[in-house]
Amino acid sequence: MTIDRRRALALGAGGAASALASPALVSSAVAQVANWPDKPVKVVVPYAPGGGTDIIARPWMEKLSQVWGQPFVIENRGGASGMIGTEAVSKSAADGYTFLFTPNNTLNILPLLKPTPYDPVKGFDPVGRAGDMVCGFVVHPAAGIKTFAELIDFAKKNPGKLAYASSGAGTATQMRIEMLKLKAGIDILHVPYRGGADALNDVLANNAQMMNESSALPHVKAGKLILLNINHSERSSEFPNVPTLTELGYPGADVPIWFSLWAPAGTPKEIREKINAKMIELGKSDDMKQRLASAGYAPVPQNIDELAKDMADGTKTNAELIKTANIKLE
Repeated sequence: MTIDRRRALALGAGGAASALASPALVSSAVAQVANWPDKPVKVVVPYAPGGGTDIIARPWMEKLSQVWGQPFVIENRGGASGMIGTEAVSKSAADGYTFLFTPNNTLNILPLLKPTPYDPVKGFDPVGRAGDMVCGFVVHPAAGIKTFAELIDFAKKNPGKLAYASSGAGTATQMRIEMLKLKAGIDILHVPYRGGADALNDVLANNAQMMNESSALPHVKAGKLILLNINHSERSSEFPNVPTLTELGYPGADVPIWFSLWAPAGTPKEIREKINAKMIELGKSDDMKQRLASAGYAPVPQNIDELAKDMADGTKTNAELIKTANIKLE
């Protein structure tokens, strides 16, 4: 008997067994979806507390906890530019009780720069888009820079003197400085941190002079940092007088940073769609819009298919940017 013949017979036997067992399996699956959630839900944020991802995750989890009467508990598992927490979710049970809340970089930037211990496409199923970061480059006042034009002029005259703090190597915040360096022809030192909170601490202490993350915006309002521009298609409602990069003469240099919820591959679609529908509803509410805007984000409602397409399209775009800018992990 050939190998193909044996495989066919085995598959046939397996199919018959599956068919016999299917009523019970279907009944179990229906009950799983109908009763979900009947216990706390774990949501892994693959960065340290206090960073940009953590800041946008918390109002969402608070709202989802209220909706279903079960706590959506954030577990911060930072390290390795987000890979540690992301890998943990990819290996979790696909039962609707473990999710990944992440910026796009863990799934469509970092895997383009180095091998990851998870498959960014096959390891996860889409759940919902939480919003886009609306922020820009901030600088410590001690640097003596007050405008974006002054930043470019200083960097050209003092190559490598300014230090830029990012959430880690291979993150979208690194991509933002690398793209600016390419577009403006300047040299700024990139310093990766374990997460946005650690980066912010050093910028506030002027150990590094720059960063580009929403966690810095409250300190802009407090006068401790200076916001030079907005990396977004529109100006921020919180900082209406700060121009976008496009307005400043650098179109196509934004490098979007957006956040979304993902499940381990195989998580029932019905559960994912329940969460997605609620996220779309919540994202359209005035309360959520205001809460996100005050933290430097804008909600972007999407169904699961739209989210999957945007992730795939973004992967292609990022691959082209990485090649053009010759971005490599340090």
